[in-house]
Amino acid sequence: MKPPREIEIKLKVEGPRALRPLLKECGLVVVERRHFESNIVFDFRDSRLRRSRSLLRLRTKGRRNILTFKGPPHTSASYKIRTEIETEIEDAGALQGILEGLGLRAIFRYEKYRTAYAEKGRRKAKGTPLLVYDETPIGPFVELEGPVRWIDRTARRLGYQKRDYLTSSYAALYQDDCRKKGIKTGDMVFRGNNS
Repeated sequence: MKPPREIEIKLKVEGPRALRPLLKECGLVVVERRHFESNIVFDFRDSRLRRSRSLLRLRTKGRRNILTFKGPPHTSASYKIRTEIETEIEDAGALQGILEGLGLRAIFRYEKYRTAYAEKGRRKAKGTPLLVYDETPIGPFVELEGPVRWIDRTARRLGYQKRDYLTSSYAALYQDDCRKKGIKTGDMVFRGNNS
């Protein structure tokens, strides 16, 4: 069985207030209300996952805990295309203990508030093209996930061009933001959440 493939881009949102009417014009409706997400990225001491451009992440949103593995990105100039395998976990603390017991360690934490949108009449399900609006400590972003044609069409309708597409991870965007501001990197968390 072929593992599921994810195709996505990020877009920096300069005017969050102007976005809402554009989403409506595109026929996009909320399929997952605004919620808080906490993410922990794991790697081995030798950074073999980072070096292979893979990712192992534990996400907590409300009472749900989701473990995600993302393989190395496929070659693409405009899109991030990679294998993505996810599973829901009952006990995040126990899983973190297991991962640490296997030699993995938490290397980066990041937080965001996320709202998910899909075309009217479509529900949030595997394979449904999604637009997610992420409010992060480094500003708001839109992620478009779905077929390339849908991504291009939706980005255009929102006023973006291919040169605006971002394929970097939030960790890379955060490091770039810190570099530009001349501040030390750490975890990308909201002020007061440094625990």
